[in-house]
Amino acid sequence: MSKSTRPTISDVAKAAKTGKTSISRYLNGEKNLLSDALLARIEQAIADLDYRPSLMARGLKRGRTRLIGLIIADITNPYSVNVLSGIEAACREKGFTPLVCNTNNELDQELHYLDLLRSYQVEGIVVNAVGMREEGLNRLQQSALPMVLIDRKIPDFACDVVGLDNTQAATTATEHLIEQGFEAILFLSEPLGMVNTRRERLSAFRATLARYAGVVAENVEIPLHEAERLDNALREFHTRHRGMRKAVISANGALTLQVARSLKRIGLHWGSDIGLLGFDELEWAELAGVGITTLKQPTWQIGFAAVEQVVRRINGADDAVREQVFSGELIVRGSTAR
Repeated sequence: MSKSTRPTISDVAKAAKTGKTSISRYLNGEKNLLSDALLARIEQAIADLDYRPSLMARGLKRGRTRLIGLIIADITNPYSVNVLSGIEAACREKGFTPLVCNTNNELDQELHYLDLLRSYQVEGIVVNAVGMREEGLNRLQQSALPMVLIDRKIPDFACDVVGLDNTQAATTATEHLIEQGFEAILFLSEPLGMVNTRRERLSAFRATLARYAGVVAENVEIPLHEAERLDNALREFHTRHRGMRKAVISANGALTLQVARSLKRIGLHWGSDIGLLGFDELEWAELAGVGITTLKQPTWQIGFAAVEQVVRRINGADDAVREQVFSGELIVRGSTAR
């Protein structure tokens, strides 16, 4: 055997002066069926050859790969990073290996990774969906793989979902601003599209302010990186309600960063000129100016719960599709102080 060739079970058997059946028994933990002398020879042969069994091949022979596929919309998003931490911890506890695919919010990549994960024979999939169209939905349904969605639902697709209780979280955030005496509140989000999280947060915002007739409620949808449009929206909101206490709710962490940059560009200070509250806790939020009030999601727990649920399905659980929601935590800082 050349040095560049990976050693096989046959090579180990030859070096240990035994048959492949004995090596298989050793690798499968049936060491009680082997003599002490044979055990010693096998262990020595494995060490000498630096033999490492193919876990994939062994799993496929048993009909199991112990792989869980992860399709993440944007791996650079702090939300996704924290969710992945919980996913990895759960996979480790349950004895699975995660295969992570980052779609970068691109639908074509989402379809590509769906096909790729199926080819690797993953046992289940956890999806943070971008907004799949008919072709992607058909592929998911045809795969019949156990699947759990994180954060974003897919319209007309019955599937387990784990995420934030958006109605409770947006209501808590809006009521906090009202309690702080804000008289005009702007809800800023990226285009709603079919993204249920944005729709649910906006709906709760509107429903809450409908109970307070004296408070102005506005909302604007702006793509994440259209800086000029964001500057204009914030400037016009501030000017339109001159003399009133004003605040902005940002629908996610990535947008909160852009809002903070925009306010700096147009010369407004959160906490004094305008209030600011953002969904998702960000590492820099407590360090920015007087600090930014955030609605913290239990992202680690969401990721962990998603894997727990997909493993339940892998193991045969066939109860009704369910949505598991977690409560958020309001972290109050100077940006919403009286």
